[in-house]
This record gives sequence, structure tokens and C-alpha cells, in this order.
Amino acid sequence: MTSSDHDYLVKRGKEIERRKRIITYISLLGFGGSMIFGAFSTVQQAGQQPQPAVVQSVESELQTQAKNYELVLQREPNNQLALEKLSIIKLQMGDNQGAISLLEKLVKLYPERQDYQTILKDAKKTEAQKQK
Repeated sequence: MTSSDHDYLVKRGKEIERRKRIITYISLLGFGGSMIFGAFSTVQQAGQQPQPAVVQSVESELQTQAKNYELVLQREPNNQLALEKLSIIKLQMGDNQGAISLLEKLVKLYPERQDYQTILKDAKKTEAQKQK
């Protein structure tokens, strides 16, 4: 190998290394820019989403379910599933008095069910604490 060949190989190696560094820097800049853009977009979207709409839709969904169970109870006043589900919905909505009356009916109809008695006891305890 002659010195000119050696000089060419050294020069070519340095040029390849320089290109690798340039490509690496461009890649790092692109990756960093996409990370910053993604973080900015996420923060911007989080600030724009109204949270009360979710709360209102959950509350309206509970009210719709409650009305449907009340319709069932108008046709079948002792429907166990409707009484149970409506009492749970009323507890979730904070209507302890309504839930207590439904739970008392369930306990009267199904005295062997300990879960109804436990939930009734808890609802009465919560209502008593609420009134203090």
C-alpha cells in the first residue's frame, strides 16, 4: 500500500465519521423536537378538556338508570333486581333516604340476605352522620 492510498483511506475514514456525527446530531435533534412537541400537545389538550362534562354525564346516566328502574318497579313493585339496583344508584347519587326505604323493602322481602341488612345498616349510619 502506498502513502497516497493510505492518505486516501485516512481522509475517507474521517469523512465517513463526520457524516455519522452529522446524522447522529440530526437524529437527536429530531427525536428531542418530537418529544417536546408531544409534551406540549399533551399539556395543551389537558388544559382544554372540560372535566365537569364528564361529571355531568355520569350524573345524568345515573338519573336515567334510576328512572328506568322506577318504571320497572311501577309494573313489578317487588322486583328484586330493580329494587337492588335502584337502591345502589340512589346511594351513589347521595339519596340515602330513598335508598334506605328500598333497602328496608328488600330486607323485608328477603330476610335471609345478610348483604341487604349490612348495606341498610351502613346507609342508616351514613344518613345519621349526615344529619348531625
